Amino acid sequence: MSQFNLKALVLAGVLLASPFANATLEDGIRAANEGEFAVALKEFEYLADKGFAPGIYELGKLYEGGYGVTRDYYKAASFYQQGVKKNHPDSMFALAVLYDEGKGVKLDHQMAVSLFEKAAKKNLPAAQFNLGVMYSNGVGVTRDYKQARTWYEKAAANNYSLAQFNLALMYFEGLGMPKDLEKSYIWNTIAEYNGNMEASHSRKLDERKMLPKEIEEAKEKADAIYAKIQAGTYAGEGRLF
Repeated sequence: MSQFNLKALVLAGVLLASPFANATLEDGIRAANEGEFAVALKEFEYLADKGFAPGIYELGKLYEGGYGVTRDYYKAASFYQQGVKKNHPDSMFALAVLYDEGKGVKLDHQMAVSLFEKAAKKNLPAAQFNLGVMYSNGVGVTRDYKQARTWYEKAAANNYSLAQFNLALMYFEGLGMPKDLEKSYIWNTIAEYNGNMEASHSRKLDERKMLPKEIEEAKEKADAIYAKIQAGTYAGEGRLF
């Protein structure tokens, strides 16, 4: 079996209550999305000078990507570290990715795991997923499929399609649990609803080993779980918020 893939996700900064900060952050993000990086840089530098964590994080993203500035992973890491000190989950996630890849900081998988975990406990789905990947692959931690499943389930409950697909893989291959074709089908179906084409292919492979009645029942269960996920009421098997 190939290793689960670790995927980085660039997230927009979290807007806080301060009226001036909201307007400026929104303006900066809009400018960055439209390629007006000089404007975005000015907005984010203003927010960073005010100690506003989402602005600091967005400034780090500009330096990490080389948008409107010379790419500088060291500066990006420095800004993310400032965000981490302010307990900002997106900054935790971004810095974890740099530690995992050794960009701007010394390669340190254990530090990456620690930061992913901090962000995951703040309910950041991308961090929950990446933490699951670290446990699945045994990178920075001892391989532990039970822990991987726990974090994939949390991200899946947050409707993160990559986690839903990886959860299906774990059930299909019986990693840390008995093989369960029905649950593989369920999570592949849910991931497919979210546009995951790999899950669509895997779901069709599941169907080849299932009877029509089994497929019908599994799809009903998948639909019920997906409805709960979209309503924000799914928190794992047999549990509701």
